[in-house]
Amino acid sequence: MPDSLRARQQPGFGPVFTRKEDDVKRSRLAAGLAALALLAAGCGGSSKASSSNKGPIPIGVLTSLTGTFTPWGIQTRDGSQLAVDEINASGGIHGRKLQLFVADDGSSPTTGIDSFRRLTQQDHVVALGGLIDSDVATATARLTEQAHIPMFLVKAGASEILTASSRYTFRTCLPSAAEVAGPILQYAEAHHLNSVGAISADYAWGQAVKSSLESTFAKDPSIQLHQEVAPVTATDFTTYLRALMPYKPQLIVATGHPPGSGPILVQSGQLGMNVPVAGAYTPFSLVVKAAGKLTYGRWADFKCEAVDSPGFQSLARKFLKAYPSDTFFEDDALAGYAWVHIVAQAIGAVGDNPVKIAAYVHAHTFSIPGYTFPLKWTKWGEMADAQIAFDVVTAGPAPAGLNTGGTWYPKQLYLSKPLTPYQPGT
Repeated sequence: MPDSLRARQQPGFGPVFTRKEDDVKRSRLAAGLAALALLAAGCGGSSKASSSNKGPIPIGVLTSLTGTFTPWGIQTRDGSQLAVDEINASGGIHGRKLQLFVADDGSSPTTGIDSFRRLTQQDHVVALGGLIDSDVATATARLTEQAHIPMFLVKAGASEILTASSRYTFRTCLPSAAEVAGPILQYAEAHHLNSVGAISADYAWGQAVKSSLESTFAKDPSIQLHQEVAPVTATDFTTYLRALMPYKPQLIVATGHPPGSGPILVQSGQLGMNVPVAGAYTPFSLVVKAAGKLTYGRWADFKCEAVDSPGFQSLARKFLKAYPSDTFFEDDALAGYAWVHIVAQAIGAVGDNPVKIAAYVHAHTFSIPGYTFPLKWTKWGEMADAQIAFDVVTAGPAPAGLNTGGTWYPKQLYLSKPLTPYQPGT
């Protein structure tokens, strides 16, 4: 792992998890049976990996490689693989290599559950990450808590994914939907806007964003909020945009509709609504490919990556050298890279027991190259003190080696104040 990935103990935050040893102490079976019992007791869940094993350490990517969220999933998979290759090239973890198993959730909860079970029960991963779809994450988070195997979310932001009793599920980039409206209101107030329009999708993430916008904008009655809801599969948004036009919005929020954010940008321009569009944590490369020069100066989105930082740019060049067809190093790839390094550092410190990995993650703070904030967590897995960047696409030119698909490059407009973590049940 690079020196720039650091962990420090949080004062007063002791281990969250314990393991009883009574069963191990009771018997004096033959040596072979005793070893087998210890192996089972040490796994902490479905995984059968053990720190005494000298073979590869299995970890898993569970992400959307088909279906609605494919562009996000491809970036996440490739960022995770980059981290695995980097760690293995430097000798692995105490001489053991990481083995990455990849499973497609198909942007579907049913497929996601099947893939989760394959990773944990057949491949015996000690940790997994990469989830994009909120519906998939909501379904699998319950399973990962039961299995006691740490799971890292990338862009699955529905608030209900985490509960007060969650201990093995962690967000890594996208905050809870209940938190995302805060930076939008901060931006609107800073630019003295008085009318904001929003289009959200009819699934868990979109519904949560819609609710968050309503409660957050209610705090500032000087800004009028007007919202529309569209199917998650919608591609034609002219009806919803026309419904917003009488209110003359100065900002269109597409944050609640990730798949439709690009078409919303294009179609709003065609209707003469030439105002900024706030995206949905959508890959820049996806939107620019769809809308081209229309994105310049109009498309702004929320990111966990600091695009002007040396750490981001160095890692981006390495990523694009390995995956030039991805065209840009999106924060989905950065989050994929991050969770693998975090798990690797935990394994290096406490072994590959999933329970101990989760406890280590809870007890430490991690500085990842290119992130806008250090990663640390509440006891229920929300990011603590997350600061989200609001970046706009510009014509560029991009610094050398940072865009294999064009000359455009994002510019940071705003960095949010540290967000107050959402507390389940509030």
